[in-house]
Amino acid sequence: MLHLGSRTIFQRRESVLRGLVALALGVAGGACFLPGQAAAVPSFAAQTGQPCAACHVGAFGPQLKQFGRDFKLYGYTSTDNQPRAQWIPPVTMITQNAFTHTNGNFPGDVTHVGPNDNFTLDEVDILYAGRILPHLGAYVEVTYDGVGGGAGWNNSDIRFAREGSLFGEDIVWGITANNSPTVSDVWNSTPTWGFPFAHSNAVTGPAASTLIDGGVQWQVAGAGAYMMWNDLIYVEIDGYKGLGRDVRRAVGADRTNSMDGVSPYWRLAVQQTFDDDRHYVQVGTYGIRGEIFPGGDTSTGTDKFTDIAFDANYQWIPEPKKVTSDVLSAHATYIREDQNLEASSILAGTNRHDVLETFRVDATYSIDATFSPMVQYFQTRGSNDNQQWYGGNGVSGSPNTTGFVFELDYTPWGKPDSPVNWANARIGVQYTAYTDFNGSSAHASDHNVFLINLWTALAFNR
Repeated sequence: MLHLGSRTIFQRRESVLRGLVALALGVAGGACFLPGQAAAVPSFAAQTGQPCAACHVGAFGPQLKQFGRDFKLYGYTSTDNQPRAQWIPPVTMITQNAFTHTNGNFPGDVTHVGPNDNFTLDEVDILYAGRILPHLGAYVEVTYDGVGGGAGWNNSDIRFAREGSLFGEDIVWGITANNSPTVSDVWNSTPTWGFPFAHSNAVTGPAASTLIDGGVQWQVAGAGAYMMWNDLIYVEIDGYKGLGRDVRRAVGADRTNSMDGVSPYWRLAVQQTFDDDRHYVQVGTYGIRGEIFPGGDTSTGTDKFTDIAFDANYQWIPEPKKVTSDVLSAHATYIREDQNLEASSILAGTNRHDVLETFRVDATYSIDATFSPMVQYFQTRGSNDNQQWYGGNGVSGSPNTTGFVFELDYTPWGKPDSPVNWANARIGVQYTAYTDFNGSSAHASDHNVFLINLWTALAFNR
């Protein structure tokens, strides 16, 4: 979904009263379609006959358990012999609604919203999420921005997957076509799907993020191949080509910068389970190299970005055969980006070379697949560069940002005893606390964000 910070979209100004009405309509709209939201998609549950808790930590996405990782690895095609899944398209509608409060007022900080206390109907998403043919499946998402207006494509991943053998061991191999680096990741823990899963569109976040951390999200088209060998080693190689300006406008992803050439993306990971599947560990690396025309200006060549990242995942499930077992799920990722800014140094006077580093670690403890407290520590560090981070306004030239995210989610459905398996919902209360914000600790807490977020999800193939 949309992310905090440089990936935040603009929104239309709304009064508190209009926001309350929008929030109420969003909740009611989701309910009206019932016969009596980075998200758990009920069309998957309808297709497989399994509740959302079988795939997802906390019975709502995007955190995956083993069943969910396998479902994605095999191309979203498993039906578990559910007859309706053979002929009803796996389509889901998701709505996202939010209330946002910041410690400080920021009039004019974000277009189309008030300086504080904003109620918003953030998104309405329509997804095709599941099987197309026996070995072909897809997760394709189209999003309408309920407050900023306009529609466009969102995270999309189309897969063809088969089984085979290599060196005497079983393999799963496949082909993916997608629109963002890391959107195809089997662990849903790298930037596209990483925590925090809920965000506020009503605030401006930190200035700096790496190329792989949303820098070309939805602005590219990519394809590649992947393989899981012996349920142990995963390898994926993709190539991404920047979309033309007219195409970006057509898909609602038109931004200033544009990518040149084909950018290689790689993913390598090792996984293992222990103690009768109670403990699960994964460690890996991923990265990308891309060339960008700054501001779309081709007169001075490109800036070159090389991102190298490492990640690790751990899960503890004390009762692995119980769908609603408690789950401890932890993730960590480190990204280092080397920036060769030859073009920007000529056009805007930036440094010729900058470095940007990001580190995040988070943990979730899901209780009965219903209540899920979460916490994250995040840190960004990089070179001082006034022109790169602040356009030369002289306030600060540092991208350094540090803080914590605390969240508590409640998911009433998505379990075996839920009254329906074609609908799900999640309400979350989140607080983001900054100790440094864009290079300064002074008044960093003014940017602290209190967020209440409601997601509803409904499948039409049930």
